[in-house]
Amino acid sequence: MSDDLLATARLALACLDLTSLNDNDDAAAIEALCGRAVSAYGPVAAVCVWPRFVTQARKALPAALRVAAVANFPQGALDLKAALADAAAIADAGGNEIDLVLPWRAWAAGEHAPCTALVGAVRRAHPTLTLKLILESGELRGDALIASASAMALDEGVDFLKTSTGKTPVSATPSAARAMLAAIAARASGGHGAGFKASGGIRTVADAKIYIDLTRHALGRVTPQNFRLGASGLMNDILARLSGAASSGSAPIPSSY
Repeated sequence: MSDDLLATARLALACLDLTSLNDNDDAAAIEALCGRAVSAYGPVAAVCVWPRFVTQARKALPAALRVAAVANFPQGALDLKAALADAAAIADAGGNEIDLVLPWRAWAAGEHAPCTALVGAVRRAHPTLTLKLILESGELRGDALIASASAMALDEGVDFLKTSTGKTPVSATPSAARAMLAAIAARASGGHGAGFKASGGIRTVADAKIYIDLTRHALGRVTPQNFRLGASGLMNDILARLSGAASSGSAPIPSSY
C-alpha cells in the first residue's frame, strides 16, 4: 500500500465528521456511533447528530472530541424562530458545532435579506460555537448562486461553508466545491480563515481525496480546522485502507482532481 494512500486515509479520518442523521435514530444508534469515533488509528474530528442526541454524545465521547448537531435541518425553512431554537438546544446540551441549513429555496428565489438575517442571528446568538452553513449546493443551480450565498455566509462570520444535507438528489460535487473554496480563498488574505466541509455521497477514500486535493490547492493546507468531511459509511473504507483489508479491487485513489 502506497504512502500516499495511507496519508490520505489518515487525513480523511482526522477530518471526518462521523454522522448519523437518520429519521429512525435512537439512543442505541448514537451509542454505536460514538463507539466508532475513536479508532485504533486515532479519533475523528467530530460526531454529528440530531440536537436531541447532543447530551448523550457529549457524555459518551472524550472531552477533546467535538460534538456537532444540525439546525434548520434538513428542510432549510425560512423560519428564524425554529433555527434559533435548534441552535439554542445544541448549545445548551454542550455541543461544540452547529451545522445550519441555509434557506436555500428562499435564497434561490432572491429573498436574500431574510436569509442573511437568519444566518446572522444564529451567529450572534452563539459566537463561541463553530458555525457551518449548509448551502445545499446541489440545489443552487449555477456557480453564481453558490458564490453569492458563500459571500453572504462569510460576511456573516460563519466558520465553514458546507455543501449539502445529504438529503437531496445531488450532494457534494467538485464544481460546487471549487466555487465555495474560491470564495473562502478570496477572503483568506483578509484573515477570515474560514473552512470547507464536503458532505453527501462521500463513501470512499477516493471520494474524499477529490475534496482534500481541491482544498489543499485552494487554501494551501488541509487540517481539521479548515476542512471536514461529513459522512458515515466513509469510516468503513478508511479503516479498511489503514488496516490493509481493502481489496485489490477497491476504488483506486486518483492522482489529482
